[in-house]
Formats: sequence, C-alpha cells, structure tokens
Amino acid sequence: MRFTPLSLLQRSTPLLAAALLAACASQPAPVAPVEAAQGAQTTTITKAQKFLWFFSPYRPDIQQGNFVSQETLAQLKTGMTKDQVKFLLGTPLMADPFHAQRWDYPFRLAKGNGELTTSVVVVHFDKDDKVARFEGGNLPSEQDYIARIAGPLKAFKKSEEAKGNLAPGKAPLPGGQESGQKQ
Repeated sequence: MRFTPLSLLQRSTPLLAAALLAACASQPAPVAPVEAAQGAQTTTITKAQKFLWFFSPYRPDIQQGNFVSQETLAQLKTGMTKDQVKFLLGTPLMADPFHAQRWDYPFRLAKGNGELTTSVVVVHFDKDDKVARFEGGNLPSEQDYIARIAGPLKAFKKSEEAKGNLAPGKAPLPGGQESGQKQ
C-alpha cells in the first residue's frame, strides 16, 4: 500500500482530534489554600502550556471576590466599626455564623491564559464590633491589578500617543465635540 500525504492526514486525524480534546479537557493544577499572612499569590503557566493554549477554546477572565489593594488596606485601622469596614472593603463574601467576629475577603482572578492570582484579607473584630486586628500580607497595588487585567500601561500610552489622544486639551467630549469648541 502506498502512503500519500492525504492518506496520512486521513489516518492521523482521529489521533490528532483525540489529543486536542485531551488537552482541552485537562484541568489546571490544584492550588494550595491561601493564607492571609502570605498576601497575594500568582501562579503562572509554563511555555508548553502557553503553546497548547493555542489549540484550546476561548476562556474568559474570571474574577471572584472582593479585590483589596495595598492602598485600601492601608486605610483600614484598628478601632473602625463594622459599617466603616463594610464601606471601605465592601460586603464580606464569607461571614461565618460560627465566627461572627471575623470577616473574610477572598479574591481570585483566573485569567484566560491560565494565570491564577489569589489573595485573602481577614478582619477580626472585638466584642464591641470594632476592628481588633486584620491580616492581608503583601497585596498588589491598584495599578498592578489594572495592568494584570488590561495589560501594561506603557503599551496603552504608546498607542494613545500615536493616535494623538493624550495631548493636553484633546480629551474627547460626549457627542463628538472637540474640547473647547461650542456647537
């Protein structure tokens, strides 16, 4: 029997399809629980996983929980009331009825490319419902978080400068007006 490129392709198609489906169905590596004292942790993917990601279906970025930045945690002070903490950090995702004096703020960002960022902030209250202590560790800043979601700021600035959108007095206005001109 003579092998032609077409017959080789026809014979290898089921094997290739099975390999691609196996790659798509593979689960990410299990992530160890995050301790609040450790701060934010990011798990990156290997070059082989990045290459195989080309063959997988689209996966959106999934954010779960309350993002608490370094700047926000710096505003949290001992002695604050529960209402003040709720205003600053938001409603806690996990308010355990067995530990009413403890609020947990877990955060998880799973990027479509396989990167995973997790963090936990824990706030402990005293018997007067005031902050006794809090744990958060080394958290990312708001700019780090925005760069993780939207990409590096330098690339954005370069593209906007090339378009001429960042020049002073050139901010776009609603309705397509040019800044400083009346219609």
